[in-house]
Amino acid sequence: MNTGDAGSLGTLFDRASRDVRVALDRALDGGEVSVAESDVLARATGRDLAALTVVADELRRRQVGDVVTYVVNRNINFTNVCIKHCGFCAFSRDHREEEGYLLPIDEVVRRAREAWDLGASEVCIQAGLPPKLDGRFYIDLTRALKAALPELHLHAFSPEEVLYGSVRSGLSIKEYLTELKASGLGTLPGTSAEILDQEIRDVIARGRITVNQWVEVITTAHALGIRTTSTIMYGHVETTEHWVRHMALLRDIQKDTGGFTEFVPLSLIHSEAPMYSKRLVPNVRPGATGADVIRMHALARVMLGSVIPNIQASWVKEGPKLSQLLLDAGANDLGGTLINESISTSAGAQYGQLVGPAELRRWIRDAGRIPAQRDTLYNIVQRYEEGDDPASPLDTIEDAEARFGSYRRLIASGEFRFTQR
Repeated sequence: MNTGDAGSLGTLFDRASRDVRVALDRALDGGEVSVAESDVLARATGRDLAALTVVADELRRRQVGDVVTYVVNRNINFTNVCIKHCGFCAFSRDHREEEGYLLPIDEVVRRAREAWDLGASEVCIQAGLPPKLDGRFYIDLTRALKAALPELHLHAFSPEEVLYGSVRSGLSIKEYLTELKASGLGTLPGTSAEILDQEIRDVIARGRITVNQWVEVITTAHALGIRTTSTIMYGHVETTEHWVRHMALLRDIQKDTGGFTEFVPLSLIHSEAPMYSKRLVPNVRPGATGADVIRMHALARVMLGSVIPNIQASWVKEGPKLSQLLLDAGANDLGGTLINESISTSAGAQYGQLVGPAELRRWIRDAGRIPAQRDTLYNIVQRYEEGDDPASPLDTIEDAEARFGSYRRLIASGEFRFTQR
């Protein structure tokens, strides 16, 4: 190890256990850390965790530098009605429940236009899986959005939704993705991944998209030139060995396709998750610990950073203070402004639905880093030096719920009540 490039790394290494030193040495020398070595790192505590965190920060510096990015975007979850009953989801409703809603296409377009007018470059669209959905709905929605807002990037439809649209339409996954791309789809969220281990999936969300199906959708998208994000959901019944195997699979996919834009660790928001609140699944943990969150992001940088250089810290899941700490544990992105956030909020997340660009820049600068606005594909739109703080319309909004609505108000309102039976 060349400790000259990494300041006091040598002292930390002297205090870390031998197996951790070997794995981190390999990472610093540019080698690929094996699954067995990653298993050791994933269990790091105390001085071992401190060494892992500092090495992750050093790798971050080498791989992406000191810039921390964010995107100006809006989430649009157009329905909460879903045929699935996932144990971790507090957002979805059965089609017979009074709190089910469905936004018509013109309302989705209106919300997207409002975001565009406020400076957003992206809308992220994901939702439940309503029964009897027209198989071409996602294609029609994409076409309508692109016709109205041709310059807006559409980051839309999880692999679960793509699979559902494929089945409902009778098209193959490749045919369905080809039509979505032709209609104007930009990128896919790599959500519905949870833990890419079938035994765990069968415990927390039986009947959900399988590991093999998730991989098929993602790799088919990549082959068609549709890039995707990648995610993991942790802090429930999985072990650190599952973390490692999940990331190793993503690493293998990325080496084959190069199609992932980022990796986003998502810790379970447990308080309203049915598998925890209703005790539907034995031994569910109450989300990830603070040490788990640090360890996950640092491990992601060590395992994935050379092939997926962008590691995101989710302020919705972790809040501003822990997100700032994650910038010293391998993360280099804070996600988006969101404007609306329904899925984590419904599960009990404590943090707001909108953070303006000026506030995101403040968090980044307070962590000693350089803020930059990016687009969905991580192209830098604007880098902000000290004192460079242009006004954004989003920064002047004092009551985001009053301006944009909220999940709580939406499910209580009858305006967009789901009526299909």
